[in-house]
Amino acid sequence: MTDVTVFGAGAMGTALAIHLARKGEQVKLWGSRFDERVLPGLQNDRSHPALAERLPESVQVLGPDQLEQAADGTRMAIMAANSNGARSLAGLVSAAITQVGSLVSIAKGLEPGTVSRISEVYREELGDRPTVVIGGPALAPEVADGLPAAAVFASTDADALDEAVSTFQTQTYIVETTTDVAGVELCGTAKNVAAIGSGILEGLGRAHELEYKNARAALFARAVHEMADFVEGSGGRRETAFGLAGMADLLVTSIGGRNRAFGEAVGMGGDPTRTLENMTERGLTVEGVESARDVRVLAEKAGLVLPVHDAVYRVVHEGASPTSILEALR
Repeated sequence: MTDVTVFGAGAMGTALAIHLARKGEQVKLWGSRFDERVLPGLQNDRSHPALAERLPESVQVLGPDQLEQAADGTRMAIMAANSNGARSLAGLVSAAITQVGSLVSIAKGLEPGTVSRISEVYREELGDRPTVVIGGPALAPEVADGLPAAAVFASTDADALDEAVSTFQTQTYIVETTTDVAGVELCGTAKNVAAIGSGILEGLGRAHELEYKNARAALFARAVHEMADFVEGSGGRRETAFGLAGMADLLVTSIGGRNRAFGEAVGMGGDPTRTLENMTERGLTVEGVESARDVRVLAEKAGLVLPVHDAVYRVVHEGASPTSILEALR
């Protein structure tokens, strides 16, 4: 049994707390001031608004003023912030987790503005300590429900990687491993952008009572190869894009993720800014919007041409027509 604290009570952090508690680990779930909207439900009803599965009674739910208690005795800290909030979360918990053995990062995306990978952000804020990065197709509601899922864990620290696999893996949560930390984090960035593109194409089809099945398949294939170029050109391994962290995560995000939903709304004629505001007000983070900027910055730096990802950037940030996605297939 491993003593684990999940720092951050978002949907995925809570889903992992449910998964680990169901497996028999000793779990605490700590919510910061940014989680105050969901903490009463977690504490009183053991429920999170984004999840059908309830939190087991064995999970100790702690609030912003109980940080020391959350960190006490913890061997593994799961850093459950998104890419935009990773540095803030690290700053909040840094003084309390000095004795924690390893970190597990679940964020997908780069830090907006700096285009730093999230493991790099944690290294800057928390020092050089063993860190494991999670990637792959694992939607929070299905993880919470205990449905079959597969993830890839990345770390250059073999001991931390082994411990994380031992802590997380079950018959329904299968874990692959890699040392390609950069590749996994870069895939988690690019796939959100491509999923917006898939959603835009789906929205275009709905607006014109068409399905665009062939075009969506072509877009998926093109996006995967662009992701491989992006990963390789930015310091990761090309083959990572063709595994769980890349192709598989893009597939599941294109089927049912928030980025796809955002893209679909834009494809049907919604204004990108207003659509994003509306989803943010409902507590839905659409990381692909900022990731589109980050991918473009790194692609230009590496001298890469990524038509699908660039089309998403132009639609979302420059007001280009959603039909630009179709043009990217030519």
